[in-house]
Amino acid sequence: MAVAAAIAGDSAVAGDPVRPAVPSAADADRRAARLEVLLGDPYAPDNPHGLTALFDADARGRPPERTELLLERFGLSAECVPVADGGRLTRADLLARVLRPVFRRDVALGTARGTAPVLAAGPVWTAGSPRRRAETAALLLGGGRVGLVPHGRGQLDGVPPYGITARPAPDGGLLLGGRAATAPDAPGARLYVVQARTGPARSPHSHTAVLLDGDRLPPLAVRETGGTAAPGRLRPPRAELELHAHAVPHDALLGPVGEGVPLALRAQQVGHALVPALLVAAADTALRSAVRAATGEAPPGRPHRRLAGVFADILACDSFAGVALRALSLLPAQAQVPAAAVHYLVPALLRENLESLACVLGARRHDRGSAHHGALGRLMRILPLAASGPARTGAADGQAVIAPHLRPLAEHSWFAEPEPPPALFRGGADLPALDFASLAAAGRGDFLAASLSVSAARFAEVRGVGGHTAVLAELVRSLVTELHALRARCLALPGPGAGPLPVAAVCALVDRYALVLAAAAVLGSWEGQDGADPFLAAPAWPVLALSRIARRLGAPVPPLPDGVEELVHRELVRRCHEHLSYDLDATELAP
Repeated sequence: MAVAAAIAGDSAVAGDPVRPAVPSAADADRRAARLEVLLGDPYAPDNPHGLTALFDADARGRPPERTELLLERFGLSAECVPVADGGRLTRADLLARVLRPVFRRDVALGTARGTAPVLAAGPVWTAGSPRRRAETAALLLGGGRVGLVPHGRGQLDGVPPYGITARPAPDGGLLLGGRAATAPDAPGARLYVVQARTGPARSPHSHTAVLLDGDRLPPLAVRETGGTAAPGRLRPPRAELELHAHAVPHDALLGPVGEGVPLALRAQQVGHALVPALLVAAADTALRSAVRAATGEAPPGRPHRRLAGVFADILACDSFAGVALRALSLLPAQAQVPAAAVHYLVPALLRENLESLACVLGARRHDRGSAHHGALGRLMRILPLAASGPARTGAADGQAVIAPHLRPLAEHSWFAEPEPPPALFRGGADLPALDFASLAAAGRGDFLAASLSVSAARFAEVRGVGGHTAVLAELVRSLVTELHALRARCLALPGPGAGPLPVAAVCALVDRYALVLAAAAVLGSWEGQDGADPFLAAPAWPVLALSRIARRLGAPVPPLPDGVEELVHRELVRRCHEHLSYDLDATELAP
């Protein structure tokens, strides 16, 4: 077993030596298992890294210093730096595996020490010069922090518009001036990725990305505005940056002048897929609490339908996020739209399911003194901000990325593309390393819609024969019918230059489109199973997951076969008792 192997192989706190390597799922699994062991039993009251200790630090509004030290000694910062720059980051899906043990315990800590460095430094890995990449890598590997100063912060925060502007300097660099708020977790940063305005406000080339050296800033250029984080750390400390004709050299520019927004769109794809995948791990802990509570109260042998449905949705979310993460390596020119759809849909589905779990736990979800019950209430409080990313744009960000692509995809891609590579749906598949520079700002094609339509053709042969697979075939036909209807509605949208898109109609289409893509990911993930896990290879969980997606769409849902919810519930309880995660990996957890 993974945890036992980690104990036997190496019980030291330090992580693996940083060395160039090819992407290896086995290496990532080994590091994740070691981190799981080091963090220990999350429910043990005397564990300094357990939920009780984390809740206590939370209540005091202070970071969990002992756990932060453990992560530093483990070398978690190296997971956020590409192998080519001296770190361990090879693929986004493997990074998610290593970070999941942290997110199962503390979303705020996982965000600050895991995802924030990757998202802030993404533009550097995408378009930075070798010198700037090396500078950023050295900072992160040494435990330093990179801050993000996105454009439009004032408008988002509801205060008068302001921002950093830039004009050409005589030596070919830029002169920066103005005021802007940093993203959360930026105070204490030594490097800042700044989106500085260099063009007209409504132009797609309005901003330029610049890497700012914090050590060379004038005194008082950075002022912390948030102080110590409040209990719950839902609003981490922030800072404000103020500059007056501050000169930066030409090699501090990340990409060409005017390409800051396209660069941000390229780099943010990693965060759009990564953060939801890690929130799935956080939901795992909340579901486990509800299972412990419900199984002790339900009559013997009676399945808890609500819990079975939540489990099916978590598997659906993991399928969708996993496909988007692997697409970053396998199909980088087509990854933008599915990553944005994951960013838009998965947090919403998880929030819906957390509310369902709250009904199971009742008033106990407010018990912050209980490691078994307090995780749900805390996750419900922190999920909206954790899901919105460093720029705090939330679901609207995903909608904004997807909306312009709906009509082009309906015209040129749906029902016209070939099936994507099978490795896209296999968690253990060998994939190329993640190349940030290869990520496209305008996604081309729709591999998930193609996968759904090709799968429907295969399933057409088994409709009407009875059993779970026949019901699955009916669900697939219903979902393909929805995609046809969606295509007709998207083709009716105004074309380029024909006027603005109707906001309400487009939002509804984005919602339905994201659900269809999630369904395609579920089906592809099930078809991609190798049979090693009997439950995941059986059709019960995709039948339940797809039926719930179809109901959200208002699509026809055939009667479910007898025993579907019982099978899913039985697996739910088994994984709880055997300390296995509730995702597609069924990872062994610390007892």
